[in-house]
Amino acid sequence: MTEKEQIRLSKIADTQHEIFALLKQRYSPRTFKDEPIKKEHLKQLFEAVRWSASSENTQPWRFIYAKRGSDAHGKIIACLSEDNQKWAPLAPMLLFSVYKEKLDNGSENFQALYDLGLSIGNMTVQAQYLGIALHHITGVDREVADQEFDIPKEYHVCTAIALGYYGGELKQLPADLHEKEKATRERMAQTSFAFENSWKT
Repeated sequence: MTEKEQIRLSKIADTQHEIFALLKQRYSPRTFKDEPIKKEHLKQLFEAVRWSASSENTQPWRFIYAKRGSDAHGKIIACLSEDNQKWAPLAPMLLFSVYKEKLDNGSENFQALYDLGLSIGNMTVQAQYLGIALHHITGVDREVADQEFDIPKEYHVCTAIALGYYGGELKQLPADLHEKEKATRERMAQTSFAFENSWKT
């Protein structure tokens, strides 16, 4: 078994209750197979977004994507935090998730971020089915991104996402990221966030 196969196997969630296999296998690598995302697979990812749940069917999500080697890919990297710039250039594709802040009548859409999250959840599961890893990035200079990509004022960049097929080599990463890439996945217990009848501390 190769090192990258061992890492991927070790990342399968040690769940306390059985869940859908794709959810157990999902994790966020910092290195990817050196292979572009297939056009049909990209269409499938956005089709999964298209059919995600949306309050009042407003569908407030938008995405800007760029392939590695393009000027836009480099512009997205320039908007990321220094730590993320260490590995994100390895991603065959980068994208910005964007949401529309207000409804067409001008009132605030309080559900916009919720809907965006649901759409990315759909994308994440579809990606896992296709063997595509998504690494969600919150370290983004959103003001610069809004300007660099001419985002209309009623829309806002939320996160960046790195996409690529699983199977990247650890040696592609700087040495200081090797341990992070191999680290055991951990989650809080259900009792820490799911409360019956009333809030518990």
